[in-house]
Amino acid sequence: MQLPDYNQTFLCKFELIICFMISLSSIPSHSPAVVFRRINDEFLLIPLTDNIADMDSLYRLTETGAFIWELIDGELSVGDITSKVVEEFDVGRDIAEKDALDFFREVQEFLQFREP
Repeated sequence: MQLPDYNQTFLCKFELIICFMISLSSIPSHSPAVVFRRINDEFLLIPLTDNIADMDSLYRLTETGAFIWELIDGELSVGDITSKVVEEFDVGRDIAEKDALDFFREVQEFLQFREP
């Protein structure tokens, strides 16, 4: 059995702490500490601090990111959302899963997750 090198082990442990083990079965819901706005052709996540918009910390979403964000309802799993991405866009399942997990990890500060 080959053991992973130190850097791989460290990164995995670090990712587990930061990413809260987001998986395809995880069920995301929007955090009350962020609002989503579509302004012209831009899709924005705006963090709130004490119910006041933090305009210095805007997060811009791509069209695909906005599609995913709008599907988050606290009922659909990451896997369910990935299936809808595959249906909507011309992308294979493997790539969609990787990209969806990357997206959820990237915006996890604006989300809450639960397991079924």
